[in-house]
Amino acid sequence: MTSHIHENLALAWDTVLSHKLRSLLTILGVFVGTVTLMAIGSILTGMNTTVVNQINSFGTNTIFVYKFQPGIHLGRLTREERMRKPLSDQDVAAVRQDCGACSAVTAEVIPNGGFGGGGNTARTAAHEVDGLNFMGVDPNLPDTTGQGVANGRFFSDVNNDHRQNVVVVGHSVADALFPNQDPIGKDFQIDGTSFRLIGVLAPRNGAGPSQQDLSADIPFKTYEKLYPAAKEHAIAAAARPGMLSIAQDQITEALRRSRRDAWTAPNSFGLATASDIIGQFHDITSEVALVIVAIASIGMLIGGIGVMNIMLVSVTERTREIGIRKAIGARRADITQQFLAEAVLLTGAGGVLGIIGGWIISEGIKLALPSLPSSVPLWAVLTGFGISVAIGVFFGLFPAVKAAKLDPVEALRYE
Repeated sequence: MTSHIHENLALAWDTVLSHKLRSLLTILGVFVGTVTLMAIGSILTGMNTTVVNQINSFGTNTIFVYKFQPGIHLGRLTREERMRKPLSDQDVAAVRQDCGACSAVTAEVIPNGGFGGGGNTARTAAHEVDGLNFMGVDPNLPDTTGQGVANGRFFSDVNNDHRQNVVVVGHSVADALFPNQDPIGKDFQIDGTSFRLIGVLAPRNGAGPSQQDLSADIPFKTYEKLYPAAKEHAIAAAARPGMLSIAQDQITEALRRSRRDAWTAPNSFGLATASDIIGQFHDITSEVALVIVAIASIGMLIGGIGVMNIMLVSVTERTREIGIRKAIGARRADITQQFLAEAVLLTGAGGVLGIIGGWIISEGIKLALPSLPSSVPLWAVLTGFGISVAIGVFFGLFPAVKAAKLDPVEALRYE
């Protein structure tokens, strides 16, 4: 049995090599489909690694609270969600007072409309940074989220109480505004207001130094002084070890009382843990992965149709050869295996070349975008190769059976 398989593969290989251009064009569809699967799969893997590391860096015991459900939103908000009032200072105080299972509670005031903004600009006389994630935070933010300071210090309660114009920035901001120099103590402007830089945040756990950090944090009360119209607040709370679910219940009860939610009404706020948000992201990426497999499969199906077409032509061209093989004792199964092996070899080669091409693209993405640690996932390799081989079997079966059914006498007389 093994010798028959080796013989059929050898015959298939000789046929492929004798028609190099035709074979190359035949596997093109399978190659493109596999490359698509590999490339997008590697991007998804990189995104997944980055997002999971960033979220986990806040700590598995951290709870995020906002007027909407924190996390990834793809659908439209309901009317009730749009009408919700922002979290207030009173809500923050209620959580601090009533959450005994929380080891730390911090608050952020952010631009109206969402987390972090991203629409602010920092500049010095010589340099500029756009897309700043600019917000006001409590001095105890590092105690709650676990983010440390690599250079300088975080602002204190004194800075906050006196509403001083001091700022702590991410390393990307410091490097861009003050290249090749110590940024501590330097002044720069954010949207026309002057701030003194007193600290540079360390990269979060799991985030490489090449990953951008465009954050700029100023004292909570300073932000309220400068932007009195900003009413959007967010709360982050660190639960004590082993008390995550209790802390969630206590925060929920405190906010329902503070916001006067009717006992029959749903929560007028949302809260989630790092695990909740990661779960949402995995659900989305899983759906995207299914779509990618479907799109790649379409390309492979087109390639499969090409394989069947070429195999039918090959059967016609080699009718006399089939007759000779049958005349000297070849069985139908031998002929079927020969042509199936040829079809599988073609599509399998397209799958292997596609995997190699996808790996090259993934490495290129990694070099061009160091902040996106792309890598070809094993599921994409196995799926791509498996589908390519299955395409060969499916679309090669009809030509193989047709060849096996040829009458040897008629085949020998074929010109």
